[in-house]
Amino acid sequence: MARKLAEVNASSVADIAFLLLIFFLVATTMDVDSGLYRKLSPTSDQPPPEIKERNVLVVLVNSNDQLMVEGEEVQLSSLRSKAKDFLQNKHNKENLPEKRIDNVDPFGNIEVTKGIISLKNDRATSYEMFISVMNELIAAGNEVKDEFSMDHFGKKYKELPNHLQQAVKQAVPAVISESEPMHIGG
Repeated sequence: MARKLAEVNASSVADIAFLLLIFFLVATTMDVDSGLYRKLSPTSDQPPPEIKERNVLVVLVNSNDQLMVEGEEVQLSSLRSKAKDFLQNKHNKENLPEKRIDNVDPFGNIEVTKGIISLKNDRATSYEMFISVMNELIAAGNEVKDEFSMDHFGKKYKELPNHLQQAVKQAVPAVISESEPMHIGG
């Protein structure tokens, strides 16, 4: 007589697989994309305004992560002070940006820089170098705002209420223009 093979009860296998699937979905963390916050300018059919050369600080980063400011090779550590000197132009030097008179509430008529920092990088520039350069330029703008804020209110820029932060931002603009990566050389 032939012996009958015992059947394995597989009815709970689907339940176990489903529970494992749910466990891994709940327990797994997903990386969130991060990046730089940028406010893009609105599109316009009009040509951009004419900007004098003295009002633009040209910052270049080549494919070897070498940094140049106005055609002069500089170290990353000196970029912040160069950007601050450019944005402030305390002595109204001819080679630094012009200033215009603006009525900024609550300051009244004050001199406001026309300066723009233009950042250009090579397509092969490392992401770390690009971020480091951008951080230094943003820090320079923040320090200029802090100094202005301390002079007028005795507080740092971030400690001011929103309406005064907007006034300081208008009085001390720190415009950074990024161009599309290109071949700069190295």
